[in-house]
Amino acid sequence: MALFGKKKKDQKENKENKNLNEQEAPKQENAEASGVQLMILNTLNARLGGTFYDNCVIMPRGYTIDVKIVRNEKKGEVNLLTAIFVVNNDDFDEPLIDPVDAQGKNDEDAAKMAVDIFCAGVWHPLSQSMEKKNPIHIPVNYLMQHYDFDMYCQSVVRIDIKNQNARRLVDCIGAELPKYLGSKKYYWLRIYLARIKSKNENGEEQVKDIVDIRLNGSVCTELRKHFKEYMDKAWADEPSAFICEKQYAIFVQREEDQCPFTKQTVVDGAKYFIDALPKINSKEEYEAAAKKLDEITGDKSLAAEIRIFVPEIFAKLLLGYQEGDSLFLLNDEERIEFRKTQLRSYFYIQQTIQDYLSTKPPKEDVHKIVRSSIAFRELGNVLNKAKENGQNITEKDLFVPGTSFKIAAEGYKVW
Repeated sequence: MALFGKKKKDQKENKENKNLNEQEAPKQENAEASGVQLMILNTLNARLGGTFYDNCVIMPRGYTIDVKIVRNEKKGEVNLLTAIFVVNNDDFDEPLIDPVDAQGKNDEDAAKMAVDIFCAGVWHPLSQSMEKKNPIHIPVNYLMQHYDFDMYCQSVVRIDIKNQNARRLVDCIGAELPKYLGSKKYYWLRIYLARIKSKNENGEEQVKDIVDIRLNGSVCTELRKHFKEYMDKAWADEPSAFICEKQYAIFVQREEDQCPFTKQTVVDGAKYFIDALPKINSKEEYEAAAKKLDEITGDKSLAAEIRIFVPEIFAKLLLGYQEGDSLFLLNDEERIEFRKTQLRSYFYIQQTIQDYLSTKPPKEDVHKIVRSSIAFRELGNVLNKAKENGQNITEKDLFVPGTSFKIAAEGYKVW
């Protein structure tokens, strides 16, 4: 199985996806962008009545808003602008990211449109959550646990949509939402739908649909299918070459966070184990590393999650197969399915791995970690059997519903 033979195009797409998926706002590309950034921040501060300090807007209750410019160019008589709004709060496990495309006759008009879109899309439900205004109760039950969330949801932001009967996007996945919420205090959901029409060299119309659903910045692959029927019906007669709809929802748990470990504890443990794995050459060395990991985390259950998911996430990121949103907890009697977003440590570990990969570590170290994963062995078996049967398939042709795992620690609880 090839680990490092991906095409440059695939590598570029993975990098771009990482930036948005894991809350890393792209760097500003030119000096001109800083002027537009200042326009946006000043406009935003005037609109919200905050405090402008150190190139960010500071709001009551611990909210800060940063802006990064990733595109600012003139096309004909129109200024095209792409800005990334980054909202932080001490109660957030991950910052809230809102990429906004705007345009105008000049920089000022484009900056104003970007602020308008941000305030209508993200700040409205955040403001509602601060005031506890019009919450919708979302009960969550999984793995013998119960959580109560209040959902705050704004109107849909639409571009060039003529159909006035379009619905709230969250309604398309209302029954699915409780399956993705876990023990965190805050979750934020971003739904982005777009349709692009163009003509090929033969003059035939081509249609490309974009469906991007993210919870706390992480892609929810299996939620995409719930929007196909809506888009086909609601957008059937839309004439514009580009149309889109976007909606945010904020989920706030009613109880205080009871999780026994912090994000930093997970990151510290994952960093240690990522560094240790390539150096392990025997069972005894593995057991010694596992014991050290127990000491670092102070929690045998958390340490077990790190040991299990580090190699599996490496495999998912590097082998290129498609993977669903699920995890499968195994016990002596059954296999219990729940979502990755409901296991708090999972995306902390994934972010730590992506940070590690961004340092361009030795390929032999990465290869050794991937080869230690169950996914590597199982996919190798599938590909070998396919080859024996005369089938020409690769890793990217395969779909894996999720990762199965078992925790032997006494009293294990999913956080």
